[in-house]
Amino acid sequence: MPSDIPSQHKALVLEAVGTDLQVQTLPTPQADTGSVVVRVIAAGVLSYQREVYGGQRTYAFPMPLVGGFSAIARVAAVGPDATVLQPRQLVFVDCFIRARDDPSARYLTAIHEGGSEGSKKLMRDVWRNGTFAEYYKAPLENCIPLDEARLCQGLGYSAEDLMYLCYLLVPFGGFRDIKLEPGETVVVCPATGGFGGAGVQVAVAMGARVIAMGRNEKELARLKEHVKRGTPSASVETVKITGDETADTAALQAFGTIDAVLDLSPPDAINSTHLKSAILALRQGGRCSLMGFAKDFVPIWKVISDDITMKGKLMYSREDMLLFVKMLERGLFPTGTDFVDVKTFALEDWKDAFDEAAEYIGIGRHVMITP
Repeated sequence: MPSDIPSQHKALVLEAVGTDLQVQTLPTPQADTGSVVVRVIAAGVLSYQREVYGGQRTYAFPMPLVGGFSAIARVAAVGPDATVLQPRQLVFVDCFIRARDDPSARYLTAIHEGGSEGSKKLMRDVWRNGTFAEYYKAPLENCIPLDEARLCQGLGYSAEDLMYLCYLLVPFGGFRDIKLEPGETVVVCPATGGFGGAGVQVAVAMGARVIAMGRNEKELARLKEHVKRGTPSASVETVKITGDETADTAALQAFGTIDAVLDLSPPDAINSTHLKSAILALRQGGRCSLMGFAKDFVPIWKVISDDITMKGKLMYSREDMLLFVKMLERGLFPTGTDFVDVKTFALEDWKDAFDEAAEYIGIGRHVMITP
């Protein structure tokens, strides 16, 4: 390991669910075959991060654990098999771990251990810790190179701005999975959360017309204003979710042909009827990407009689990430606060960061920790 990397570093450690995380001094990881060590610039904070570590969301993972999510970082050291990544290079570090010999073994490191014996083994023995640390060891393939000259010097993004990738990539994976095309109309539901709001931005960048559904009319209005300010040519409509399945279906159908639906329902919307309304509004041959937690939503005769395609999707692929970064580098997204407005916290202020993340949600809003 190069001499300019310290032998020890600070990290935010969870010893037991429901207890406070602690800033601890740990040995700095070393790069070996198949891995990269990065210096973390900014690590994203999920809106429900405190629920994960507080036990309100009963996610399973081994402990002790360095918390985290995805991150923007600079390469500090690479293993001997790295052919593209170089020290000091700016990268997006993805938290979605995939087993190299079993594509079904997948999980979000530092968040949950997945559902297979393979994913549990990987988290327990290899890729356990997260990015709430000064240094982080990641799988080589989880580090996506970023053209710093183009993105930062050319387009004006900060490293912290680029952390918004962790929200944008999720809906992009869903849209790609159902092959959303430019000019099509897609319903994003609900659209007032972090991932839903990001989904509206992504669909606009992909050239689609968007119908954003949500219960909060004030947030729907802010969403539309945010998108139009950054992309004046964007076609964005909004529909308030009323809970009346028939009325909500009619409100969607009033906008004409609907080609696709992206659902990102959080757990607290599991019994909502909005997704059923969106599916009922689809044209014949329409498609639906299921990335959330809605249940009992399938209008079975509609799906059968109109040849509706319904696909579940967990996160995104490496190919999706590489393509998305190309879109960003080509200037298909706005910049500045028309893109994202970030709030940053130090490791020691993790409680404030978690609390802020739970409230500071919706399109263009993001909280992160800067070790």
